[in-house]
Amino acid sequence: MVDCPYFITVEEAMAICQKSPPQIEVETLPIWESTGRILAEDLASKVDDPPFDNSSMDGFACRFDSDATYPLTLTIVGMQAATGANKPLTVGDGQAARIMTGAPMPPGSDAILPIERCRVDQDNVTLLEAPKPHFVRRQGENLQHGHIALKKGQQLTPSRLGLCATMGHATVAVYRRLKVAILSTGDELKPPGESLTHGEIYESNSYGLAGLVEWAGHTPVRFPAVADSMDSLRQALNEASSTCDVILTSGGVSMGEFDYVRRLMEEEGDIHFWRMKIRPGSPPLFGTWSSTPLFGLPGNPVSSHVVFRMLVAPYLRHALGSDGPKEWTVRAKLCDPVKSTKDCVTLRRVTLVSTEEGMMAYQPRHQGSGNIESLASAHGLTLLQPGQSGEVGTWIDVLVL
Repeated sequence: MVDCPYFITVEEAMAICQKSPPQIEVETLPIWESTGRILAEDLASKVDDPPFDNSSMDGFACRFDSDATYPLTLTIVGMQAATGANKPLTVGDGQAARIMTGAPMPPGSDAILPIERCRVDQDNVTLLEAPKPHFVRRQGENLQHGHIALKKGQQLTPSRLGLCATMGHATVAVYRRLKVAILSTGDELKPPGESLTHGEIYESNSYGLAGLVEWAGHTPVRFPAVADSMDSLRQALNEASSTCDVILTSGGVSMGEFDYVRRLMEEEGDIHFWRMKIRPGSPPLFGTWSSTPLFGLPGNPVSSHVVFRMLVAPYLRHALGSDGPKEWTVRAKLCDPVKSTKDCVTLRRVTLVSTEEGMMAYQPRHQGSGNIESLASAHGLTLLQPGQSGEVGTWIDVLVL
């Protein structure tokens, strides 16, 4: 066995991984092609928002007079539309202007009364109650010119893309999506759809991992399943390292005779750690192959997903300094017992039900690490810390998937 940290905590493993980041690049894209991307620079507003005082209501613009009594009849001096082509208009004492939502406030006016609270009679309008200054949107109350409203590392959600446009940006600098190679290993693996013979199973991990890579905001590159031989694996890793930024392998990292990923990394790669204190998913390794970061994930489907959530996804976020996409945690009360361990974080699949008392967590499925259906039907994973009680009634943290 190579001289590297062995059976370490999640935090220790993450610290080691972060010392070997992937190579990242920046590209400039139109905002309409940037959904879900990660900003590569701070973004400042090019304008005030709103750019001028404007009305938040259809109604009448007038001067606010705290001493006036209502109903109050005013003379209509014109109309302000939200077209940008209004005629010059000034509102004086005893006057009002018809105004549309979003239209600039006419000089001399500082309050709005909605149309439904007014009575119009030809050239006059009767205000049935006092106009409201707070129905006026003030220039720059949302954003001021030069204000940094979006920061480097933020994920461009739909609302943030709308903010980019509001600030006047047609293009944004974002990090290029990382290309993540995915290699499953094992002679027994067959593509879905083919006929199986005795001892063969359908290869599923690469599909699930590809979905996780896409969810994390990057580009999966699925390789054909690799046969159980050092030569085949070496050839696949060489191709992956020359074409991709990060490598994920699935299977071959434990202590078995045919665990070639671990053996090849020991002999020809560079292992930075092996095994991590989580259940399920304890046998992963991390290192580099030809300077390309490589995560050796377990072959059991649930374990590979769990390790991705706990290790690979945070690694990818850290590489780009991004705030998402990410899971979130809730407090939940255990309604079924969960067996914890003394030295590992226990990540069992649970379903969640919201009640008046709070969130309830149930463990309705067989928890074997080969049972992918139990993960597909789960809402989250228990975050039972080493030695923490998993008895019914215990309130715990749950990682929501």
